[in-house]
Amino acid sequence: MVVSVAVLACLAFIGWLIARAVRRKAVNAHTVSYAIAVVAGIFTFAFFLAMDIPQLIKVVISILLGVALLFLAGYLQRRRQVRG
Repeated sequence: MVVSVAVLACLAFIGWLIARAVRRKAVNAHTVSYAIAVVAGIFTFAFFLAMDIPQLIKVVISILLGVALLFLAGYLQRRRQVRG
């Protein structure tokens, strides 16, 4: 079930990109990177839930990994803004 949600999220993301391209609207890089992070988080959550360990540990690891990825994305974005 969680894997199907992840696949649907990827399809929705691709559809959103196509819809923006058809309307000829600009897509900001940070918006795309945020959407990719969300989809990656869903896949990560699905991966950990498929493992054979207690569910509490799965959820905690998924949350910590998501926080780490979001912190890394924010850090990289701030570093680029300071330079530019």
